[in-house]
Amino acid sequence: MTPDPPLPLTGERTVPGIPEENYWFRRHEAVYVALRDRCAGAMVLEAGCGEGYGAAMLAEVAAGVLALDLDPVTAAHVARRYPRAGVARANLVALPVRDAGCDVVVSLQVIEHLWEQERFLRECFRVLRPGGTLMLSTPNRLTFSPGRDTPLNPFHTRELSAAELAGLVRDAGFADVEVQGLHHGPRLRALDARHSGSLVDAQVAVVLGGRSWPDALKADVESVTVADFVLQAAGVDASLDLVAFASRPPARP
Repeated sequence: MTPDPPLPLTGERTVPGIPEENYWFRRHEAVYVALRDRCAGAMVLEAGCGEGYGAAMLAEVAAGVLALDLDPVTAAHVARRYPRAGVARANLVALPVRDAGCDVVVSLQVIEHLWEQERFLRECFRVLRPGGTLMLSTPNRLTFSPGRDTPLNPFHTRELSAAELAGLVRDAGFADVEVQGLHHGPRLRALDARHSGSLVDAQVAVVLGGRSWPDALKADVESVTVADFVLQAAGVDASLDLVAFASRPPARP
């Protein structure tokens, strides 16, 4: 059988198996690892599955996973490479799921790409059963695009602070809203210091400058693991990425 070719690295999504992309991949993967146990035995909808590695991780513990993506090439790739997850093409502001049809909605690093963020969250509320759980992540606007209203990433339409994210989720009808932040752990903080204060900035400078990767930087990027990130409630405004947890209120008797 011919191996499934990897998706191209366009800057819109992270892709596993690329050494120079390893930092960003592990940063995304760390959140999936943190959320995985909350999906055990559940019917999970992943809204915006990207390359599909996360849906495959969740499918290891969930009762079932339906992974959605609008892009036909991406959806076809996920279906071929990760057969344990069901896959469908869908516009995320019109989810192809019946009311109260799933236990958990997961949407990681997606909402910042959407123009109709409020409508998307209302759809997430609709498809969750009463008592069901929403878990989503997004870059922290305060650290990802500091001092700007327009995102630095051209694929992002609107980035959010922790307070803005929590407000949108509450306005969609969710309860028990909590926002945590993903941070560098001790080893990554040491790498930050090694690279003039920011491992991220060092990588961005290479990419934007069109330069070849310095050996030391490439080695440090390749060495990053999931264990190098910490998800916590403390210091959320200084975090790299935001992770929101919320629930659809139980039905009234």
